[in-house]
Amino acid sequence: MASAAERTSGLSVALLTAGRDRPYAFGMATALMGQDLSLDIIGADDLDHPQWHGKPHVRFLNMRGDLSATASLSIKACRVLVYYVRLLFYAATTKATLFHILWNNKFEVFDRVPLMLYYKLLGKRTLLTVHNVNTRERDASDSWLNRFTLKIQYRLVDYLFVHTERMKRELIAQFGISAGKVSVVPFGINNAVPNTELDRSEARTRLGLPQEDKTILFFGNIAPYKGLEFLLDAFRLVMAKGTGYSLVIAGNPKSCESYWGVIRESLDRHPNRDRVLQRIEFVPDAETEVYFKAADVVVLPYRHIFQSGVLSLGYSFGLPVIASDVGSLREDIVEGKTGFVCRPDDSVDLARVISQYFASDLYSGLDDRKREIREYARQRYSWDVVGQMTVDVYKKLMSRRVAEEGGWAFPR
Repeated sequence: MASAAERTSGLSVALLTAGRDRPYAFGMATALMGQDLSLDIIGADDLDHPQWHGKPHVRFLNMRGDLSATASLSIKACRVLVYYVRLLFYAATTKATLFHILWNNKFEVFDRVPLMLYYKLLGKRTLLTVHNVNTRERDASDSWLNRFTLKIQYRLVDYLFVHTERMKRELIAQFGISAGKVSVVPFGINNAVPNTELDRSEARTRLGLPQEDKTILFFGNIAPYKGLEFLLDAFRLVMAKGTGYSLVIAGNPKSCESYWGVIRESLDRHPNRDRVLQRIEFVPDAETEVYFKAADVVVLPYRHIFQSGVLSLGYSFGLPVIASDVGSLREDIVEGKTGFVCRPDDSVDLARVISQYFASDLYSGLDDRKREIREYARQRYSWDVVGQMTVDVYKKLMSRRVAEEGGWAFPR
């Protein structure tokens, strides 16, 4: 079967998703499909979609297959080994010249050094989307090996994408990366989640929430850097001053058994535990809208983060956001228009801001404001914008390659 590169004379791109983060991979792939290029999407069962099939310049290559976490250790090891063999063979045989890495694979050290050198040896131009400059530093598990291999990968790739100016500054300061090698592109809005005619009343009925309550949502993976403990304490303070509130926690603990144990005990002892709806599980895309349409505000009490897909997801449903002043979250919130900002690691201030929100015009006029928030999200986090910015970099890299090799010029 002919590769994507053989079907067109324009740009040819391999999008390496590692089978992770379906919403971001789906959004990026969709954005690139609308551009003038050939695209190979390297993914897993979870990313497969009818949209990838039957298009003249798009191929979906399911190299990862089933990523079920319930499989035995031997099966998981076999899956990873088979994937790497497939990936190495693909890289050696494809005519795709640009390899855009959205996420590293299972063995980070291998991906950062030997695999990057392999791509270089094959003459591929590589691009890496950096979602977190140093995830292990955020998770308090940093090491010299982690920083050393990160630095090597950041130096080996031809170009880097980050989501905020602050991330770009950190890459430059901590890893010595040239500013001309980094572009800031927005974190595209989650367009993999269905948005049906479901309304607020029906969403609350499905979740068993009182229709009249002021409902607060915490959504996404549960991890120490997410600061859920501060929201639980803030909710206690808010409830001490009044009634008619509900808190919804929807998400799955992520590699943090001891932390989740502390949170679970706190929930069991919480004086308002009867007002806390716990859905401690992975929430599939098909059910996501129920939580956002049932809520009046989404709260991000994060302790350390650069940007948040939950923020843009909330905006896509017209939902205001209350977030800690960490990373670049303040830059994404228009105070009093799309949400409010509080001090990080401060339950008292978070409680104050929650009360401020529910007393504000933003909340009282929420039905009308939702349209404005959705439009704000469309303009700021549009995948059309992300796709065009990304392809502009692709063209720049190809033009640079042409200049270096003294070959043909990429058509304007």
